[in-house]
Amino acid sequence: MREFEVKVKSLEKALEVLNCFVEKQPLGVTEISEKLGLYKSNVHNILITFAAMDYLDQDEETGKFSLGPAIYGLTRAVGDSYNIAKIILPYMQKISQEVHELVYLAVPCKDEVVYLEAVYPERNFFASPSVQGEHCKMYCTGVGKAMLSRMPEEDMEECIKGELEKYTDYTITDKEKLREEIRISRERGYAFDNMEISYGIKCVAVPIVNKNGTVMAALSISTPSLRMDDENTMKFVNVLKKNAEEIGKRL
Repeated sequence: MREFEVKVKSLEKALEVLNCFVEKQPLGVTEISEKLGLYKSNVHNILITFAAMDYLDQDEETGKFSLGPAIYGLTRAVGDSYNIAKIILPYMQKISQEVHELVYLAVPCKDEVVYLEAVYPERNFFASPSVQGEHCKMYCTGVGKAMLSRMPEEDMEECIKGELEKYTDYTITDKEKLREEIRISRERGYAFDNMEISYGIKCVAVPIVNKNGTVMAALSISTPSLRMDDENTMKFVNVLKKNAEEIGKRL
């Protein structure tokens, strides 16, 4: 993973302020100032600048800020810039039609996965929220562990070097257990999310590797835990592996 040196400190500070909204919205000047250790006047100027550019919205009553329309436009542009999403979407639609379950596509970004697309089964009559730009840590997701299983060891270790937060009782927070889980995922060719990020939801995922052997993304099938029995698990794995292999030949 290539490391870059920060050249514009003021820009770094502004983006640190913007990144605060990833974890929580809305936020006020005082909250951000205390979190980052910055002067309130500096934080206020940064927030107003982002608001002027539509990257933030300010509530007239509370004075607090939330992410604005320019952020969502940027997120969509990032998703569109990934030709990989355009290539893979038809395969996702085919998979979802075959297994009648939710299919996700995610790509790696440092120690996180970023979701590019989700295809919902036709029998799902509820509105399908956009997942573009949503992100989670690698270690607790099926797509994340699938990608970790195909990374060079030094990159994998870099992704799990921090503290492993416990999201559910099933989240693997022990580093040695996680390494063993990744090793098993590598050997069997797929990874599993056993309600590690959300109760009642299980996922099975496979990595997508290009012609050069580089892991580019991962596909997963997500379903209520009661439907993820042994028979369905292997059915999902076989469908995912078949399509991932075909996709890899095109990358």
